[in-house]
Order: sequence, then C-alpha cells, then structure tokens
Amino acid sequence: MMEEPLKQQTDIARAAALIADPSRAKMLKGLADGRALPAGVLADEAGVSAATASVHLAKLVEAGFVTVVAQGRRRYYRLSGPDVCTAMEALALIAPPLPVTSLKQSNRTAALHRARTCYDHLAGQLGVDLMGALLGLGVLTGYDGVHRPEEAVRDRPASYGGDIRYELTDAGRERLRELGVDADRLPPRRPAVLYCVDWSEQRHHLAGGLGAALAARLFELDWVRWGASPRVVQVTDEGAAGLERRLGMKVTR
Repeated sequence: MMEEPLKQQTDIARAAALIADPSRAKMLKGLADGRALPAGVLADEAGVSAATASVHLAKLVEAGFVTVVAQGRRRYYRLSGPDVCTAMEALALIAPPLPVTSLKQSNRTAALHRARTCYDHLAGQLGVDLMGALLGLGVLTGYDGVHRPEEAVRDRPASYGGDIRYELTDAGRERLRELGVDADRLPPRRPAVLYCVDWSEQRHHLAGGLGAALAARLFELDWVRWGASPRVVQVTDEGAAGLERRLGMKVTR
C-alpha cells in the first residue's frame, strides 16, 4: 500500500517576508505586467544598486516567485506565473497608499490608475471600463462589475473572487469574434472568464483566458501600447476611436 503524501501547511510568513521588503516589492510590481526585464531595469525600479538588486533577485528566484532566463550575456527576470501577481493585487486591496513625494511619482501613479496591465490582462480605469462595456453590451452576464466586499464570499483569493460567476454569452462570442478574439480557441487549461478586484478602482476587471486574449488583441491592433514605465498602458488615437466604435467606450486619456 502506498503511503499518502505528508500534508503540510503553507508558510505564509516566509512568503510575506519576501514581499515585505520595499525593494523586492517594487521589483515584483515592476514585473507585474508579465514581461521579462533585465536586472538593471529592476534595480532602477527599486532605487538600489546593481549589486543589491542581484541579492534581492536571487532570493526571489530561490523562493520561486521569479524565474530567470539567460539570453547571451544578459539575464532577464519575470514572474513565475499569475499567482504571484494575484497575491500582489490582493495585498494592494488592503494596503495603505504610498506617499507621493515628487511630480514624477505623481504622474506615474496617475498613469497606473488610468490604464495598466494586471499580469496579462488590462486593469485600472481602462480595465474596469472595458468590463463595464462588455456587461452593458451583453457580452458577459452574471453580475454588474461592482465590488461589494461586505457581500463577497471569499472561497478563493480576493483578486480572483470565487463568489461570482461571470459567463460569456452566445451573442458575446460573436461580437468578440468580429473584434478578432475567438473565445472557442482559448487555452483549455485556464478558466476562460475570471475577474480581479481592481485595487485602484474597487471594481471588477476581466481576467482569465478571455481577459488575456482580449488584451493581446488590443495590443495587436495597436489600440493600446506600452507606456514608458512597467505596467503602464496607453490608448492610441486609433484605439480610442475603435473602442468607442466597437464597444461604446469613452476612453479617459
């Protein structure tokens, strides 16, 4: 008879301690758009020296939060998967705001609130407005997109919200197909429709396979582009017109 594997509790304190360091937290946030970045960029994000950044990154790699890929002489770092971003987003819901100490920081904060990525899908005001448009058009159904923490049943991490089941409608599949997103060809091992509680807007934005596919399509159409800072997204003139024409969205820029 095979012995059952030993059941263990998770070491939340160790994971929290890794995130709790301000420099490592800034690095993880810098990687939260799913892209791979070199150590020099992450050092700039954290405001530390290259040597200090190397020490922090080694700890994150050892813990499994971050993976590293070598390309020639350069090493690039990325989050090990969406669960790390999920944990960061959940913490952001209950974290106090960082003090704004410069005009540059103020501008960047405003840009992150306006439009950013949450790993591989859109977030910020752009993300919740997109979710609202999909609900208003009947592409999605099941809830109204408003985060009500007092009513939420948290049987899953807060940023994914297991208490509400959004569903893609048949009419919604056709509308998305016209936009170039085939909801029948999403990765099979990933739930198609999930939501995150957007920490800056306190509303829902679209996650899951569909959220990732829709964001990828908007980048492909050049309706959105990466901004100057990690995670920041900018809507192009063509994108603003296209989103209004196709989804009835009025984009704040």
